[in-house]
Amino acid sequence: MAAPEPVRLLVHGASGRMGLEILGAARQRRDCEIVAAMVRAVSPCVGEPVSRKLPGFEPDLEFRPTLDPETAIDVVIDFSLPDALDTALGIARERRVAFVCGTTGLSLEQKNRLQDVAAHIPVLWSANFSLGVALLKRVVALAAAQLGDEFDAEILEIHHRHKRDAPSGTALALGQAIATARRQVFEDVARLSRDGIGSGRLPNEIGFASLRAADVVGEHTVIFASESERLEFTHRANSRAVFASGAVRSAIWLARQPPGWYDLADVLG
Repeated sequence: MAAPEPVRLLVHGASGRMGLEILGAARQRRDCEIVAAMVRAVSPCVGEPVSRKLPGFEPDLEFRPTLDPETAIDVVIDFSLPDALDTALGIARERRVAFVCGTTGLSLEQKNRLQDVAAHIPVLWSANFSLGVALLKRVVALAAAQLGDEFDAEILEIHHRHKRDAPSGTALALGQAIATARRQVFEDVARLSRDGIGSGRLPNEIGFASLRAADVVGEHTVIFASESERLEFTHRANSRAVFASGAVRSAIWLARQPPGWYDLADVLG
């Protein structure tokens, strides 16, 4: 039986930190290939061969601000900025191909738009493509359901100094998992920051704290604390490669799925 054709990937935001990691991760696999590396029109990388940043790629693969109409793609992987989402999503919608998005800091309107488009193409958005984080979400949801309101829930996240959104998308996703397990409305119980003199910790709230320092890839700790004991669940990412490999794996899987809204848990099975 012949092996299936490699999945053809377009990486949007290709010259960024995660974009380069995804290009490198895809190059290590035989079941996919990079056919387009897109960047903003104002990027200094426009027209530059990808091989200058990542040796091993064919010299004709260049960073481009647009997609050649003749280039066939199977999936778009978007790791850019919120204000660039429409460009990537528009390509996927027009070409009727799968869309994998790891861009964080999206507005509620943008998230709703993603879910609307899922009626026409397969869409997978995740704040974190680490398999360990996917498992952490399951664990904290179970803990929240079992421990109940007697335990305070707090989430601490640490990232590199260049990260723009806070709390991180992963921290928010962990908080949403806790709220869902407790049958709470996340927006009603999320305390995204604390400042000044207030009323102290409110009942049932889920607190968030964000730190930014140096080149920390990503660290998330979920704390459940009662008057007499405390549980802490921590995930540390030592390299962005873990997110890139998860995103590429998701893209290959998603390219073969029907239209719909998917989660990293679906990829894991």
